[in-house]
Amino acid sequence: MVLLSGSTPSCSANLMASQPPFRAPPLELKDIFHFAAQKDQIAWEPYKKGVDIFRLYGDGVTGPTAALLRYREHGEVPLHEHVGYEHILILSGSQRDESGIYPEGTFVINPPGTRHQVHSEAGCIVLAIYEKPVQFL
Repeated sequence: MVLLSGSTPSCSANLMASQPPFRAPPLELKDIFHFAAQKDQIAWEPYKKGVDIFRLYGDGVTGPTAALLRYREHGEVPLHEHVGYEHILILSGSQRDESGIYPEGTFVINPPGTRHQVHSEAGCIVLAIYEKPVQFL
């Protein structure tokens, strides 16, 4: 089962003054390689044509972001350019771009300045981590 964990402790102003600054607990994705079986337990939001998103952190507009993307059959993300590094881990299914087809278990790094359009014939789920927002062309 995929579980997202993390909690925010509550502290009074007096406790916070006497303790070190608050540090958020780590976000944990459990059993990520069996994620496809649990995909309906996530609160997906529409993203692009046939693609839904669940943001783990960041907003995708102002800085670093990590998100799960669910491509439905024939889902696609239009042509875009990477301003910073993007790391993609294909968790289930496969996707393709101008450079090739990436099956489940593939880890792809797109460096700054690269451009591509991404498509999935049968659908897939990917973990996407990028340091800067992409620019759609």
